Amino acid sequence: MDFLSEINKIITANVSAAIKAAQEKGALPEAEPYKFSVEVPKDTSFGDFSTNAAMIGAKAFRRNPAQIAAVIVENMELHPWLASAEVVGAFINFRMSPAYFADVVKNIAAEGADYGRSDFGNGKKVMVEYVSANPTGMMHMGNARGGAHGDSLATVLSLTGHDVTREFYVNDAGNQIEKFKDSLEARYLQHFLGEEAVPFPEDGYKGADIIDRAEEFIEINADKYVNASSEDRKAALLAYALPKNMEIIRANLAEYRAEYDNWFNESDLHNSGAVNEIIDILTKNGHTYKEDGAVWYRATDFGAEKDEVLIRKNGTPTYFAADIAYHRNKIVTRKFDKVINIWGADHYGHIARLKGALDAVDVDSSKLDVIVVQLVRLLQNGEAVKMSKRTGRSITLADLFDMTGVDAARFFFNLRKSDTHFDFDIDLSVAKTNQNPVYYVQYAHARICSILSVLRSEGIDPDKAFDAVNYTEPAEKALINNLASYADELVKTASDYDVSRINKYTIDVASAFHGFYNDCRVKVEDENVMYSRIALVKATKTVLENALAVLKVSAPEKM
Repeated sequence: MDFLSEINKIITANVSAAIKAAQEKGALPEAEPYKFSVEVPKDTSFGDFSTNAAMIGAKAFRRNPAQIAAVIVENMELHPWLASAEVVGAFINFRMSPAYFADVVKNIAAEGADYGRSDFGNGKKVMVEYVSANPTGMMHMGNARGGAHGDSLATVLSLTGHDVTREFYVNDAGNQIEKFKDSLEARYLQHFLGEEAVPFPEDGYKGADIIDRAEEFIEINADKYVNASSEDRKAALLAYALPKNMEIIRANLAEYRAEYDNWFNESDLHNSGAVNEIIDILTKNGHTYKEDGAVWYRATDFGAEKDEVLIRKNGTPTYFAADIAYHRNKIVTRKFDKVINIWGADHYGHIARLKGALDAVDVDSSKLDVIVVQLVRLLQNGEAVKMSKRTGRSITLADLFDMTGVDAARFFFNLRKSDTHFDFDIDLSVAKTNQNPVYYVQYAHARICSILSVLRSEGIDPDKAFDAVNYTEPAEKALINNLASYADELVKTASDYDVSRINKYTIDVASAFHGFYNDCRVKVEDENVMYSRIALVKATKTVLENALAVLKVSAPEKM
């Protein structure tokens, strides 16, 4: 259940009914119904929830907001979840009843792993495309941050009632593949003929992984292709290296717990004629021209700073042409209601160009949302880390796992909003202290497991059915209020795409639990109190597990 949404409905209904009752009595004048908000006050000492109904009604009723508030409260019949309604200045504040706090804990127990789910998305068909690392190289830190964000966002969207597809776009065509083949060929021939005899392409890929693929190919084929035609040699190198790179990428992503429903190949767009179809539509709509032997798209007609090449002089379509075709395929062919791309900061300028191009081919560009993931700086011993101590090469995703573990990586990459720069402190991520946020949250879960284990060892059954649940202590209520907001946090995340909300939420729950445990003994003589607190401990365990599952972070029973 989404308790915050339900409370909003209840308070709105109670206030609206009170206004109507006051109007029927003549205590308030007739006026058109108006909208007002229900919120959690910044200072919860005034109440658990608050409404500005009286303040908003001042214009409609032509009265002082405090007087309106008093009349509304006087004519209000409170729902069983509401213990009281009090006028504080121009606001009406509500305190929740014991029935509410008990119902939250009971509902979490009843829903278990499904607690937090909602139908907010109404089955809207959504695609989240993330990572889509260039298969000509290994994955880097930007891929890691985008992967954690995209995968967790897809989970949130699914939990909130969207029909979600997770996709990886494999760039297996175009200019980058040509450069990949040229680079592999150069490294292969250099092995046998020497670097002086075989110059490396100026725009070639100089990464160590290119050398690795070439050397692996040599172990299998030796000098078989030295005297072959360049075309045959490059084809053989590509046939080996591209699947090998994709195998590594898939393995890294699997270890990272990033899941995909579909792996879409760029080459399919070319082979199916979808790219040529894009050129035809743009030409038919009057948005192309030829210059210097190339076909250009009039991007400036759609707000871009410069026009874009669609087909090069050599007749090869550009990546941009394929990208338009790919997004038309998502929105028109596969009929997704919303397409969400997770892109690195270096692609920021491409957003407006792509949206303009979609409009140019009669595709609704409002269906495309792009989340920009900013750069990450790795820190160790207070200094930036750029090279792997193990290999002496640039740090890859696999290197990061060796340094921090997957749990820390998944948690830390979602600690901040994706559009902010982030310093990833490796030392902090592995520290077994409360200053390490992932340790702090996981320790709360392990502490709960320990509490339940100790109770069992002392002959107390934590799973004993017990209906007389009651909560009176401030620390109990504070924890329950945190647990009650989980579904709302998921809905807000689905709305604004800010997955860091869930990280912050787990930290808040862990903090509230530690506060509860420090203030309230669980094992006490009064069975009503003891089993109420056991139920709350178990509810907290469930919510932490559910929230950590969104982040794909484990919930250990021991630490």
